[in-house]
Amino acid sequence: MLSLERYARFVADLLHRPEVERSTLTVWSTSPYTGVAEGEVFFIGGFRLRVREELDFNAGLITAYGYEIYRGDQRLCWWDDFPHPEDKDLAVTFPHHKHIPPDIKRHRVPAPEMSYTRPNLPVLIQEVLNLLRMEIVS
Repeated sequence: MLSLERYARFVADLLHRPEVERSTLTVWSTSPYTGVAEGEVFFIGGFRLRVREELDFNAGLITAYGYEIYRGDQRLCWWDDFPHPEDKDLAVTFPHHKHIPPDIKRHRVPAPEMSYTRPNLPVLIQEVLNLLRMEIVS
């Protein structure tokens, strides 16, 4: 993630797949060295990935993020980097964690797949594809 152009091309290439129906995910610059990736990716089967990343192109980092997966209007899970130092179970991947059912707001699990130093979108897309496969099998 060395530049706005390279990250935007990476996102476009990643979303160019048959399971993606359409996308509003865009990457734009907020300064010569920083940017934002924000929008939604709509998949077949009614799945939707909502993305918000703050990017530091100069350092090659994601500095903050939030990701949510929906099926229709139902939020299935989400990842964020809001710190919860009081939750010792999350220490292993601090501050990265995932919210899952039941009690999706308070039920958090470690998220070793999330990172500030590498793109998270491939992992998130794979998560949606896994949900799609489970839907097809059942």
